[in-house]
Amino acid sequence: MTVAIDRATGKRRGDREPKPGPAGRLRRGYQKHWYAYVMIAPVAVVLGVLVLYPLVYGLYLTLTDANSLNTARTIGVNHIDATYKFIGLDNYADILWGPTAYDRFWSHFIWTIVWTAACVALHYGIGLGLALLLNQKLRGRTLYRLILVLPWAVPTFVTVFGWRFMLADGGIINSALDALHLPSPLWLEDTFWQRFAAIMVNTWCGVPFMMISLLGGLQAIDASLYEAAEMDGASAWQRFRYVTLPGLRSVSSTVVLLGIIWTFNQFAVIFLLFGNTAPDAQILVTWAYYLGFGQQPRDFAQSAAYGILLLAILIVFTSFYRRWLNRNEQQLAI
Repeated sequence: MTVAIDRATGKRRGDREPKPGPAGRLRRGYQKHWYAYVMIAPVAVVLGVLVLYPLVYGLYLTLTDANSLNTARTIGVNHIDATYKFIGLDNYADILWGPTAYDRFWSHFIWTIVWTAACVALHYGIGLGLALLLNQKLRGRTLYRLILVLPWAVPTFVTVFGWRFMLADGGIINSALDALHLPSPLWLEDTFWQRFAAIMVNTWCGVPFMMISLLGGLQAIDASLYEAAEMDGASAWQRFRYVTLPGLRSVSSTVVLLGIIWTFNQFAVIFLLFGNTAPDAQILVTWAYYLGFGQQPRDFAQSAAYGILLLAILIVFTSFYRRWLNRNEQQLAI
């Protein structure tokens, strides 16, 4: 057997080059794609300043007992140094297992889950129904689309303040109920009706996005699939079940995940609708704001701990959600 040897390098021809280490791969990638790195560098710097630094600093605060009385502050010409101390994981233990854990965390966590599930289910159900309707050949379909998109196009604070005026004791909704001799709920005072009103307003704000997304997914489904199903004698329900829903699977999985994340962290609707006047209607994100900025003394450490817990909950949920979707796709592929 003859082995060819390269005289210049002294290596046998056909031998593979040794794989470079991490530093070598990084250097080679930079030499090859240096322009891309230069282009994304400003964005990376901005994200680091606006996202990474606050996140790291917030994580540090969760390990202290920082509040508005022991943090560094300036009063007039006098500067007061910070006196808060490191306490480890005590904030997390107090939130999750402390004597007031149910009132301060678990009750708000349960309500946040109910709020998220109800809102996303309504967003998807109503949005899908409207998308199916607008996907039909209707006269004035463009006008209907424009009207239905308006709640999403209007700024959230304008929409919520409008609903707040309508839901007030002397608002148009209670006036209409009085005219019909029906009971007038205390939308902004009673806990049940506060929660009902919050879900109603958030549904109004969120349905247009879901409708537009699902309408795009419907228009991407091949019309020949419906024609083939109709020729095979499939009913309208069977075409919806076996053609429409599978065709919307990728779009649905994405918009549902986005809807869950956005609704779980929906600060504007709850805060603008009730402010700090509805403690039992506060979801976790608005309750964290109340702890940090709506009470005295302001508890920065516990507020930051709520933020880290929210992030952890969403990361865990997203990872399980994606695994569940991948497992279903693999089963369908088989």
